Amino acid sequence: MKNNTKILCEGAIMVALAQILGYIKLFRLPQGGSVTLAMLPIFIFAYRRGLKDGLLAGLALGLLQCTLDNSWNWGWQSVVLDYLLAYTVTGAGGALKNVKGGLYTGAVLGAFLRLVSHVVSGYLYAVEYLGVDDFAAFGTTSPWIYSILYNGSYMILSLIACLVVLFILDKRNVLHKYM
Repeated sequence: MKNNTKILCEGAIMVALAQILGYIKLFRLPQGGSVTLAMLPIFIFAYRRGLKDGLLAGLALGLLQCTLDNSWNWGWQSVVLDYLLAYTVTGAGGALKNVKGGLYTGAVLGAFLRLVSHVVSGYLYAVEYLGVDDFAAFGTTSPWIYSILYNGSYMILSLIACLVVLFILDKRNVLHKYM
C-alpha cells in the first residue's frame, strides 16, 4: 500500500508539472501549435513506473488539459482524440521501461502515438470545417497532408526539445539517482 501511495503522489506531481510546462511556450508556430515540454514529465514517469502507470498519468493530464483548455466547445472528436487519447498514449513509452535506451525510444513512441491521434483528429476537423483554400497555407489540397503537416510541425519540435532535456538529465544522472 505504501508503494502505491508513493507512485500516486509521484504521478500527481508529474501531471501537475506537465500542466505547468504546457503553459510555457518555447515558441508558437505561424500556422498554429506551440512547442512545449509538457510531455517530458509523462515520459519520465512512464519510464520510471511502467506502462500502466504511464498511461494513467497521461490520461490524468489529458483530462486536466481538456478541462482547463475548455475544449468541450470543440466537439467530441477533439475531446476524445486531442486530449483523452492523445495524452494517454504519451505514457505508452512505459512499455519500454526495461529496454536498453527505453527512455528515448519510449519518448519517441509516446510522441508518435500522440501525433497519430492528433492527425486523425485534425483530418476529421479539416473535412468537417475547412475547405481546400484553408489547406493552401500548407501547400496541399489533402486534409490528411494538411493534418500531418500542421500537427507534425509542433509535435516533432516538442519531441526534439524533450529529447534534448532528457539527454541532459540522463547524462547528469538526475533521472537514475532516485530509481
